[in-house]
Amino acid sequence: MDKLKIFTNGLLRENPVLVLIIGLCPVLATGSSMNDGFGMGVATTFVLVSSNLFISVLRNYIPDSLRLPIFIVIISTFVTIVDYVMHAYMVELYASLGIFIPLIVVNCIILGRAEAFAYKNSVKSSLIDGIGMGAGFTLAITALGAIRELIGNGTLTFFNRELLNLSSSLSFQPALVFIMPPGAFIVIGFMIAGVRWILKRS
Repeated sequence: MDKLKIFTNGLLRENPVLVLIIGLCPVLATGSSMNDGFGMGVATTFVLVSSNLFISVLRNYIPDSLRLPIFIVIISTFVTIVDYVMHAYMVELYASLGIFIPLIVVNCIILGRAEAFAYKNSVKSSLIDGIGMGAGFTLAITALGAIRELIGNGTLTFFNRELLNLSSSLSFQPALVFIMPPGAFIVIGFMIAGVRWILKRS
């Protein structure tokens, strides 16, 4: 199987958020700012890559009848690692993301890739698939957060540093709906439509 195609599929053609439309709960809930979106994306990518790798290594030893409980145990182990590390070293981000960090364990992107790909493919292919899908997820949630933050608050923050601030301009009027739940659905809808249009054109 072409390794480059496996990687690029996750970025656009099979983007988990914008094409496969899975794992939207944490995307819509935590993608209210660029900083939070990127943080959730990186945390999810770590769990996705690690679980893909581990499941692929053990796939010949995992009984088919017990695969789902074993997948959950493996995934929850890496989620616990992420939870502890973020709690210790990224306190502000940890507080901002809240319950959605431990809920990574039930993110259907991770379990779906374990079932559909890692359990059936080589270690190298599973690793590349995890990186590609994780990168696609991170790009989507970071872009969603950046758009919502910029329109709804007039700022762009990254690693708790302010990159842009339009709120000081008298001519800028933030549309607060975009940093609220309805704004998440509006923006993600336009993003999905845009990706579908690009894929149709290509």
